[in-house]
Amino acid sequence: MKPITVNVDEYLALNRYQVDEQNAHIELAADPSPTEFAKLIRVCPAGLYRLDSAGQRSFDYAGCLECGTCRVACGSTIIAKWTNPAPSMGVEYRYG
Repeated sequence: MKPITVNVDEYLALNRYQVDEQNAHIELAADPSPTEFAKLIRVCPAGLYRLDSAGQRSFDYAGCLECGTCRVACGSTIIAKWTNPAPSMGVEYRYG
């Protein structure tokens, strides 16, 4: 039997996003804890939380998969707001 391989990046690239530029559905605390932010870097399947080579943290809600992993991992320690995007906004999953 031939092994099945899955390339998650290829499947994520099929998704379509309608970003609500006027209303972010995720907002972080004003001064997020480095420890809590590090958790989000590790657990976010969309890779929305990043740390560059200079140690600067960045976050962009635009590619959010709306899975809620950030809420589960950090709760209200770093996530100031998490709501579902407005109707017709957010991710639209597509399967090949």
